[in-house]
Amino acid sequence: MSTLQLIMGFGLAFSLAFAADAARGQEAKEGEKAGEPKLEEATFGGGCFWCTEAFFERLPGVKSVVSGYSGGNVPNPTYQMIGTGLTGHAEVIQITYDPAVISFDTLLDYFWAAHDPTTVDAQGPDYGPQYRSIILYHSEEQREAAQKSKDALNARRAGKSPAVTEIVPFEAFYPAEGHHQDFARKNPGHPYVQTFVVPKVAKVKAKLKAEAAKKAKDDSAKEEAKSE
Repeated sequence: MSTLQLIMGFGLAFSLAFAADAARGQEAKEGEKAGEPKLEEATFGGGCFWCTEAFFERLPGVKSVVSGYSGGNVPNPTYQMIGTGLTGHAEVIQITYDPAVISFDTLLDYFWAAHDPTTVDAQGPDYGPQYRSIILYHSEEQREAAQKSKDALNARRAGKSPAVTEIVPFEAFYPAEGHHQDFARKNPGHPYVQTFVVPKVAKVKAKLKAEAAKKAKDDSAKEEAKSE
């Protein structure tokens, strides 16, 4: 074998080894991506986003909650702009969640508990279309689930004021100004937080505790049934 052939042989072997390593690296990256949870988004409006953000960020499976504006017809609105009620936007939260841990149906259950869905353009002390109850769905599955959940709620409330929550397609989300993000945690002594946010946080904590106790009881009953 000539020197040239020997060099070419080494070059070919090196190239094949390099390609194999690259392929293994790509497969490893794809494997890492495949192992990551597939996150989804939900967009809800239920009055002041300081309240709804503090409520939903405590749920297991919720990865992030961002306060912002959606449902309107003006791009890049500010808090002052939506406060006029003329942009069409509502104060909303954009929830990123792991559906393997918490389902969209469960988020809807908490959504109804987080606010009063029977009041038109008002929530507690806040009035105006920016405070309306609204679900902005990201898929047909979310739309169907939201409508089914709302219908079930109204059926349970037969003879009482019905939920007036809007169910509309999601188009755009605009994050609110920085000082609105995680407002309750950053401003625990704020009068609004003390009066309106703290009771909502206590409510979600109580609901989570009750559900955990029920699950533990159900699991215990199942184990007893297996042992019989």
